Amino acid sequence: KARGSSALVLCMDVGFSMSNSEPGQEPSFEQAKKVIQKFVQRQVFAENKDEVGLVLFGTDGTKNGLAEDGQYENITVHRRLMMPDFELLEEIESKLQPGGQQADWLDALVVCMDLLQEETMGKKFERLNIVLLTDLNVQTSADQLDVIIDSLKKARITLQFFLPFPVDGEDRADGGGDGPGPSAAPVRPGKGLSRQQTQGLEMVKNIMTSLEEEDGLEEVYTFSDALQKLSIFKRIDRRPMAWPCHLTIGSSLTIRIVGYKAVTEEKVKKSWAIVEAQSHQRDDVKRETVYCLDDDNETEVQKDDTIQGFRYGSDIVPFSKVDEDQMKYKSDGKCFSVLGFTKQELIRRHQFMGSQVVKVFAARDDEHAAVALSALIRALDSLKMAAIVRYAYDRRSNPQVGAAFPCIKEKYECLLYVQLPFMEDLRQFTFPVLENNKKFKPSESQLSAVDALIDSMMLVEKDEDGESVDVFKVNHIPNPQFQRLFQCLHHRGVNPDDPLPPVEPWLKRDLERPQAVSARCQTPLQDVKTKFPLKVVVKKKEQKTSADVFGSSADEPDAKKVKVDEETEFNLAEIAKGNITSVGSVNPVRDFCTLIRQKTVSFDQACQQLTHRIEQLLGNRSPEYYMKSIACIQAFRDQSVSSGNAELFNSYMQSLKRSVPDRNLQELWDLLIQDALTLISKDEVDGSTFSKQDANQFLAFEQKEEVQAAPVQEDTGDVDDLVSVSCLFGCFNDKHIIYYICECNSDLQVY
Repeated sequence: KARGSSALVLCMDVGFSMSNSEPGQEPSFEQAKKVIQKFVQRQVFAENKDEVGLVLFGTDGTKNGLAEDGQYENITVHRRLMMPDFELLEEIESKLQPGGQQADWLDALVVCMDLLQEETMGKKFERLNIVLLTDLNVQTSADQLDVIIDSLKKARITLQFFLPFPVDGEDRADGGGDGPGPSAAPVRPGKGLSRQQTQGLEMVKNIMTSLEEEDGLEEVYTFSDALQKLSIFKRIDRRPMAWPCHLTIGSSLTIRIVGYKAVTEEKVKKSWAIVEAQSHQRDDVKRETVYCLDDDNETEVQKDDTIQGFRYGSDIVPFSKVDEDQMKYKSDGKCFSVLGFTKQELIRRHQFMGSQVVKVFAARDDEHAAVALSALIRALDSLKMAAIVRYAYDRRSNPQVGAAFPCIKEKYECLLYVQLPFMEDLRQFTFPVLENNKKFKPSESQLSAVDALIDSMMLVEKDEDGESVDVFKVNHIPNPQFQRLFQCLHHRGVNPDDPLPPVEPWLKRDLERPQAVSARCQTPLQDVKTKFPLKVVVKKKEQKTSADVFGSSADEPDAKKVKVDEETEFNLAEIAKGNITSVGSVNPVRDFCTLIRQKTVSFDQACQQLTHRIEQLLGNRSPEYYMKSIACIQAFRDQSVSSGNAELFNSYMQSLKRSVPDRNLQELWDLLIQDALTLISKDEVDGSTFSKQDANQFLAFEQKEEVQAAPVQEDTGDVDDLVSVSCLFGCFNDKHIIYYICECNSDLQVY
């Protein structure tokens, strides 16, 4: 249950005794200051409405509402009740300094009580609390102790003490360092308490036992204990939101229910904002969105003149708001309808999906609903069954299908709802069976070694009473993303110019394997290493090519490069793709190569599907789609050469070339020239009807046409100075060499 807001006053002793320490020990002042910082730091990121005040005693000055006639001196109200912020953190970091005086901690307690009563008047708080941090090393008068205790009880103010030493001689840091959070530092051994500390400790025990009876001493902590617990950022309190609905079975049985989220992914509150880099003010930055046409003038279009469009293949399907509203699923509202029942064992754990688990209870104060739901829960539990239900959160939500499992605890009983997948949510993978291959069949000794390793790494152990105990309690581990984010935000807020600190060591340690498990599994790990020896596999010597000897060129066709046999290596990713039956639009190259390799369809059909996808891509006329088209053409050519079938590729390339002027695909053709993607010649495939020279001139012909079609530029010189340009194209070793022969004033120059 989420609690209401609280009003809390931090009361810290800054007197000169707090700065004293034994050799090698951190002063109590520094420890108390860290506790204050950690506490306020947690409150800043807790996203609640708690208000915090800060009172210091032992200060050189006096500033409080009770100071008069020499009473309550050296006590300063540093900050009145308000929500904690980075300003308070900065003040604690820079302005909280040791004082040179001493003050009675009971007087400081009275000032805190007065501050709480004054600041909370007219406000509603669920809890009033005072946290007092001191070493008790000051002379204290107990004359008004009973009056103070009675006032605390009447005002319902709770009290917590943080001391440099334990109240009972033992530090109560939970877990001894095994739990989440940093390990607690050892408590100062000391040489015994002073007379003032002994007297003060007895007064603390008296106050706490009077307020909380026997449990009062549980609210007295050491500084080291507090630092351990406060290092973990406070979990964000969430108020439970009830989801009232009706559980229906058929058309005649209806049970009033209410649901609560029991498990759901916690997300950081999105408070990021764009601010001006110098002023750090959000209002100094304004964002403006402008819609423009993709034309030469970038004509501006009003937002009201735009609609949504859904990309369907190479086409854009317009979709207006009216269409969008009509497409939405229409339902009658909330729904929790039982469709049927099934055995729990038939619902596999890996089929659970969604981001939440909902606990379903009977509606409050409805005895009939409670009896009916209890009967259903107990029947499901006794029969080991689960209900398959149709779930809809409200009329705007798409329906889900899920399973409702019975849950019976000592103090309550309910149904646990978990979402189940639809057909599209399932991924079907096909993997080869290892048992059919004797090469991969493990021996009995190998199986035993793996079994021993698994047993040694079990995270569940038996305790002294024979009960199963979790060694690695995941639900007790704080989310490292939150911890790191809050750590960095706090550091940047307090130290804007310093680099971010490293990750807290305790946070790294919490995510590692438990030490007991690590020690236990060393021997089985060595046994597995021995039973499963690893051998270095030396690849076969690859054939050297001219590219290896002389280097490769960017203009050299890919057809000349050595291709690796894709079928020679086992590729898990290829298997995980599932069965491919056609060339899709997402990754057409992969689909095409897979169809050819697996021979799912004929070569002609695969090529036809690929060219269809290429034409769809070319319809977009944008560089990214051109690059995807080039990759498809390259794969088309490679597979054609490998299959010894050049006719389909050459025919498509000729058809594509003829359509370049009409379809304005000159940019694509330039990319083909750049990659030297030309026709397949007889030298590559015997059945080709094109010679090597024809293939080389296939791309160069377009360049020649461009030069001849270029408009004649005006020249301001004499007619005799006109230059006659002619282009000759030659080809040696598959590289285009262009000869420009320029005739100028009877002088022949060759470039």
